[in-house]
Amino acid sequence: MVDVDEGTSFYEEVGGFETFRRIVARFYEGVAGDEVLRPMYPEADLGPAEERFLLFLVQYWGGPTTYSDNRGHPRLRMRHAPFTVDTDARDRWLLHFRAGLDSVELTPEQDARFWDYVTHAATFMVNSAG
Repeated sequence: MVDVDEGTSFYEEVGGFETFRRIVARFYEGVAGDEVLRPMYPEADLGPAEERFLLFLVQYWGGPTTYSDNRGHPRLRMRHAPFTVDTDARDRWLLHFRAGLDSVELTPEQDARFWDYVTHAATFMVNSAG
């Protein structure tokens, strides 16, 4: 859990589930039309991937533990290992996530904290030169 201060999670501070739902929905709107990222999602329907990502972010930032209750440890690098994730894929992923963050009203400090996490996480997923 990521706490903002004693008793208040970042999840709660930014508006809870609805804020995260809006960020992730906007992100997947971008992914759906992205010729590099879309093939990384084997399911015809992006809905299940969207739900998993939403639940992961909710849990990471201090919300309900539904993600790990259903899927166990995130094992992010392992789950992404079958896909070629190069710097172009990372940059496209970040482009769509930036659109998600821009679609909600976060304070500059909240935005910076969220953006710092996702930029580090996206770089950590890179597994191929390019």
